[in-house]
Amino acid sequence: MIERDELAAWLRLLETPGVGRESVRKLLAVFGSAPAVFEAPVRHWRDAIKAPVAQALSKPPDDLPQLISTTWSWLQQSASPTRAVVCLGDPAYPAAWLQMADPPLMVYAQGNLALLSRPSMAIVGSRNATRQGLDNAQAFAESLSCSGLAVVSGLALGIDAVAHQGALKGSGSTIAIIGTGLDRVYPRQHIALAHQISEEGLMLSEYALGTPPLPAHFPQRNRLIAGLSMGTVVVEATVQSGSLITARLAMEAGREVFAIPGSIHSPQSRGCHALIKQGAKLVEQAQDILEELHWHRQSPASSHPITVEKPKALSPEAPPDALLQALGYDPIGLDALAARTGWSPQELSTRLLDYELNGVIARLPGQLFQRVART
Repeated sequence: MIERDELAAWLRLLETPGVGRESVRKLLAVFGSAPAVFEAPVRHWRDAIKAPVAQALSKPPDDLPQLISTTWSWLQQSASPTRAVVCLGDPAYPAAWLQMADPPLMVYAQGNLALLSRPSMAIVGSRNATRQGLDNAQAFAESLSCSGLAVVSGLALGIDAVAHQGALKGSGSTIAIIGTGLDRVYPRQHIALAHQISEEGLMLSEYALGTPPLPAHFPQRNRLIAGLSMGTVVVEATVQSGSLITARLAMEAGREVFAIPGSIHSPQSRGCHALIKQGAKLVEQAQDILEELHWHRQSPASSHPITVEKPKALSPEAPPDALLQALGYDPIGLDALAARTGWSPQELSTRLLDYELNGVIARLPGQLFQRVART
């Protein structure tokens, strides 16, 4: 465990306004460690960093003593789950992050630290995912986790949340990298999920305790998701999605990028289709990813491939259903469905409600309906 004096040195380096990660890396390269920086005369800092940065670092922030005390107390309460700070050069620091152009210098961790050394795969996607997208994300995550891969995501609404939930069902478990301090949960709806991940998986953040959810932090967080993982799976994403930032960062880091295709009419599929056009690998089942990675460790629970385009029949003996055929897999409104089938809106509403209750279709915003392909 880190000593208090070393923690204080790291916090001063990282939390002093005006001192960025690049300057800290330069100081560490010259002086070798965080405590050694402050053991050296201030005039020697100017050999590594610009004078204004050295001037900013020469005076500790007013709130630094309170931050040191709070962080140290948080670390001491680490019986279960484990709490730690993992700094650059720490034996627990993931080798994958060392290959990044801008690796984190210190991360706060809570949970199973052994997951940092486990091969992992990121799963990301829309916060406003369709029912089909949520089902796909959860099924892919469970299959990858059952194959021994840790699933990395960002604890956001939508795809991230169900990816964590699916991964917790397998032996690979899950890692959540968040954009706030570890003593905060955002969004608040995920408090129970965050607690479960802390107990059974691993929570990570490079932001100090007490840090609120600031917009600029989430794109920065995405680089850690992409950098920690062997590859990134994008389940659903619009063309302006933050998930595409993660995918771009993964490509820039030389990692694999996979995308699940969808309807050409769905805005939530256009980001995935754009990635496929740019060279991302189209995947229809989790096995596609495992084969691309030459990953052969599979448990019996994951021996059956997971597909995304296998519709659920009402019963094994049921003939093809005219309404399901009319629905297809694209979102459709009631009027258009009435025109396709010739049925009255009242008849359609009754049948659609029955299918919805049985999980065969999903009701979407705007009075649209979509057939659900079971994974």
